[in-house]
Amino acid sequence: MSRADLGLIGLAVMGENLALNMESKGFTVAVYNRTAERVTNFVEGRAKDKNIIGTYSLEELVASLKKPRKVMLMVKAGQPVDDFIARLIPLLEEGDIIIDGGNSHFPDSIRRTKLVEEHGLLYVGTGVSGGEEGALHGPSLMPGGSPQAWPHIKPIFQAIAAKVEDGSPCADWVGPDGAGHFVKMVHNGIEYGDMQLICEAYHLMKELLGMSADEMHEVFKEWNAGELNSYLIEITADILAYKDEDGSPLVEKILDTAGQKGTGKWTAISALDEGIPLTLIAEAVFSRCLSALKEERVAASQVLTGPKPEFTGDKKAFVEDIRRALYASKIVSYAQGYTLMRAASETYGWDLNYGGIALLWRGGCIIRSVFLGEIKKAFERDPQLTNLLLDPFFKSQIDACQESWRRVVATALTNGIPVPAFASALTYYDGYRHPRLPANLLQAQRDYFGAHTYERIDRPRGEFFHTNWTGKGGSTSATTYNV
Repeated sequence: MSRADLGLIGLAVMGENLALNMESKGFTVAVYNRTAERVTNFVEGRAKDKNIIGTYSLEELVASLKKPRKVMLMVKAGQPVDDFIARLIPLLEEGDIIIDGGNSHFPDSIRRTKLVEEHGLLYVGTGVSGGEEGALHGPSLMPGGSPQAWPHIKPIFQAIAAKVEDGSPCADWVGPDGAGHFVKMVHNGIEYGDMQLICEAYHLMKELLGMSADEMHEVFKEWNAGELNSYLIEITADILAYKDEDGSPLVEKILDTAGQKGTGKWTAISALDEGIPLTLIAEAVFSRCLSALKEERVAASQVLTGPKPEFTGDKKAFVEDIRRALYASKIVSYAQGYTLMRAASETYGWDLNYGGIALLWRGGCIIRSVFLGEIKKAFERDPQLTNLLLDPFFKSQIDACQESWRRVVATALTNGIPVPAFASALTYYDGYRHPRLPANLLQAQRDYFGAHTYERIDRPRGEFFHTNWTGKGGSTSATTYNV
């Protein structure tokens, strides 16, 4: 029997589509699913007459593979991944490779890489972005784990990945242990931010300017032809044009409670662990949480008061202001995401290639946009760039948008329309550009009530002082620490 190039476990939407993608690129794929019926339905249905081998046990799957064996898990993140790894380890031989293509949390991938390598095997935790369509036609792939595995999976990954204009594949090695899943997590966090910013732009046009879905469709369609060109802007235009059976916009009949799978939350928690101000993405996560309080919000709307939105200016000019505010806020979102990756790279010793990561996201993934090419150029200009806001190109873009950005946030707040992502992006920018923040008072407060000490601007950094503020305390100070 002909042996398969790769075994794939898990025939949900992503698993099926990845198997078909691999087969279409000339690879033979063996598939297995815990529910045998799903294997049969797949090989007799979408995979009929293709180089896809259905297997009905893990032993059969492993026996059907070329060496070194490559087994890819496309199962629910968490315990199911650990369960399959435990069952696969005894069946595999030294040098064989286990690949997790689910949305696993990066600490799990760090742990699993160590475990699998201790058994003489290789492990890959890879981000897969692009949804159902991407999996079938070309996703963005972000693999990390055991570096020795990359030469063996590279031909498959780069063949099935999305390609950009110059033919470059959106798949390259990210780094050791959990690096791949960490970068995918940040990608998803930025995705949360992008989506929230777009929703705030929509909310302003609808509630403040009174625009119809058709009018907003035209705006987003126009925006997608310029510097905001991206997958999410494109699909927003499509959504606004879509009509229900009665001819009315379907989007207005959808309940306003947002779901989430947890990757945005992970990104925000990771930022807190690293001490990185990831304010925009955190606000995007909290906005979804607030949207879920539907019944509370409806009740509150009958009790709590605020201004009635009323716009008297030039609507077309304000739509352009919104576009610029969206663009400037998007720059901040990526700037924050990249500072988090830089911090984690140092913490975990990953040595991430920041420009290369931007290239991985240029095609196939949900946040793909023309914008990412500029990030690549920024890190080519300065590989040690600490914040995208300091790059000459992005600084010039913020300068061009700043007046509009401030006008949008001020107008929204004056009219009582929530814009948490726009506003947090702007306040982060203002905080970052201020040479002196009021944290001096905060440190004084901490020293007053807890003897936590402070540094002085007229003394060298690293010298700590404590003041007996009331004359009643002693001279003993607490240990200086940062969380």
